[in-house]
Amino acid sequence: MAIRSGATICAGWAATQPCRRRPDVDRSRRLPQLPYLSATFSPQMRSTVRSTSHKNNGVPAEADDEVLLESPSQFRIYKSGRMDRLNEPTVSPPGLDEATGVTSRDVVLDADTGVSVRLYLPKLRGPSTKLPVLVFFHGGAFLIGSADDTAYHRYVNALAAAAGVLAVSVDYRLAPEHPLPAAYDDSWAALRWAASAQDGWIAEHGDTARLFLAGDSAGANIVHDMLMRAAFNDGSPRVEGAILLHPWFSGNTAIEGEPPAASKITGMLWSYACPGAVGGADDPRMNPLAQGAPALEKLGCVRMLVTAGLADGLAARNRAYYDAVAGSGWRGAAAWLGSEGEGHVFFLGKPSCENAKQLMDRVVAFIAGP
Repeated sequence: MAIRSGATICAGWAATQPCRRRPDVDRSRRLPQLPYLSATFSPQMRSTVRSTSHKNNGVPAEADDEVLLESPSQFRIYKSGRMDRLNEPTVSPPGLDEATGVTSRDVVLDADTGVSVRLYLPKLRGPSTKLPVLVFFHGGAFLIGSADDTAYHRYVNALAAAAGVLAVSVDYRLAPEHPLPAAYDDSWAALRWAASAQDGWIAEHGDTARLFLAGDSAGANIVHDMLMRAAFNDGSPRVEGAILLHPWFSGNTAIEGEPPAASKITGMLWSYACPGAVGGADDPRMNPLAQGAPALEKLGCVRMLVTAGLADGLAARNRAYYDAVAGSGWRGAAAWLGSEGEGHVFFLGKPSCENAKQLMDRVVAFIAGP
């Protein structure tokens, strides 16, 4: 669930307002509206698709206009399963970024699905320079966002320059047109592609022996899934470090310190993005701490950094995940960073604020070494 605004969502998790119907629909029933989502789901969808539908699934036709969940100016989900995307795309083309000296270009990995990546190559000290390879997964609740969204393009440019990494930003397919596990499967294919160094930039300038994963919100959720897939794939590809920026985890029941509405609403969004989820929000992909979830001690990386905005409604989940990893018997080294007074993925909307600079410094130091 990506952000371009720096607004916090702690109060928003608990806030509900009457949901809206179209003017010709009865207003007697009221459902939760999500005013905070305008601050938390802001990378905009590149696609020209304005609405979609899981077609009614037995819901009466008049319910098609009944709004189940809404993120003002972002998206509106109807009881029928249809979703309207309410925002126009804000995207940046690849090329040379004059401010950072990073050059980017797009590569289509699958012509049939349209899955692609955007590669970022920072300035090189010499032609034989080898850089760590960092695979990045954007957020957006699996519903919105793209690798070429301006906020993500700016962030990955800055990260590639500051950390000296060859970055691979993954543009996976989105729900509900492509329900999960499509995003996981696309991300796994992109990760294996990057690790195989099939691309000329990666082959010439990338050090795939130093492979890192990073993502924000739903992208950080994808990072966890990639680590589990690597673990059950005989540890391949080998991942040196994983950076989970404000990961989007949830569960059917709120945990201590978590606003009750947070688990309820995120659980509803999860079920919409992944209609085949087993156990609802206690599906192990959304709740790695659920009973029966794969053991965290199997995580397929050597080092991990977990971060949170401490004013974020997800902060308690983020900390619980870190504590569980650190105490799991996993043989790697885990680190934690909480940003005081900050909301969910604040650094995308406020990249120049002091806390965003401190977070970037911590990420850069993590990539540089233990």
